[in-house]
Amino acid sequence: MSDTSKVRVVRRDFLKGGAAWAATALLGLPSVATAEPPPEIEKLRIAQGPFICYAPQMLAAELLRLEGFTEVDYVPVPPDYTLTTIVGAKRVDLSMFGPTIAVAAIDAGWPVVMLAGIHVGCWELFARDELSSVRELQGKRIAVIGLGATDHLFIASMLAYVGVHPVKEVKWIPTRSLAENMRLFLAGEADAFLGFPPQPQEMRMRKAGRVLVSTTLDRPWSQYFCCMASMHREFVERYPVATKRTVRALLKASDLCANEPERAARYLVARGYERRYDVAFEVLKSLFYARWRESSPEDTLRFHALRLYEVGMIKSTPNKLIAEGSDWRFLDELKRELKA
Repeated sequence: MSDTSKVRVVRRDFLKGGAAWAATALLGLPSVATAEPPPEIEKLRIAQGPFICYAPQMLAAELLRLEGFTEVDYVPVPPDYTLTTIVGAKRVDLSMFGPTIAVAAIDAGWPVVMLAGIHVGCWELFARDELSSVRELQGKRIAVIGLGATDHLFIASMLAYVGVHPVKEVKWIPTRSLAENMRLFLAGEADAFLGFPPQPQEMRMRKAGRVLVSTTLDRPWSQYFCCMASMHREFVERYPVATKRTVRALLKASDLCANEPERAARYLVARGYERRYDVAFEVLKSLFYARWRESSPEDTLRFHALRLYEVGMIKSTPNKLIAEGSDWRFLDELKRELKA
């Protein structure tokens, strides 16, 4: 048995309930780019992100088929890999992840190339009720998946932004899982944690904790992407047509989430990504999936890279990281093509 979970999404999955799911019918967008040659490679491997906000990546399979890919494989991330290193090691061709872990991976020399921002939002920083600002986390206990993990780096960026040194002035509690972060917080063993969907929705149901930062609503965080698309540098260089077609499918899937969150939520539940329709719908409805048309992914990388560079958590300057680890040519072409 292969460790690759092959998901071949056929049209009937998108036509469930008798309503057309095709992007052309829903958005009036071209289903294929007839002026372009077919992709240089017909198989695409995607890191299987376990989170609801990764919906565009999950919904993209049928759109990728329309782009000329005959086989789309969703690959579980092994325990000894992350969403960045699995791309860097060429175990997958495409993965979505946050900007802070992206700049850390590029700084560490992983050959990942950031191609587009997918959406804004996701993270919410929860703290004990008596804490009212990020600055008040100085000296407090913060639960994170692990040092160097995406939540650790995101909170570090937030702390650095308000003048709290993330290395010297807080106590990190590594746990290895988002679920454990939340458990420690609810048990009073941590003063703060960064909630990821559906955790913020669950925290509100419990009426527990205080939200210090909502990356969906609070500036400057709401100006920047929280999830971005990345591929291996060699793939981008060898297969430019396949790269562009992959990014196009992701952006169309993002538009599907923005325009039809009800259908997207039903699809996620039907495929087993989330068992609760109301939670899936609330997450999709609350996030800005159409923001790829206006926000700058380069500004996102620069903002977080500067924060982490200033406190010594990365060694490369923001400009160097952007030059080495991003390629916006495909996104710029697609913004014009899709009338962004």
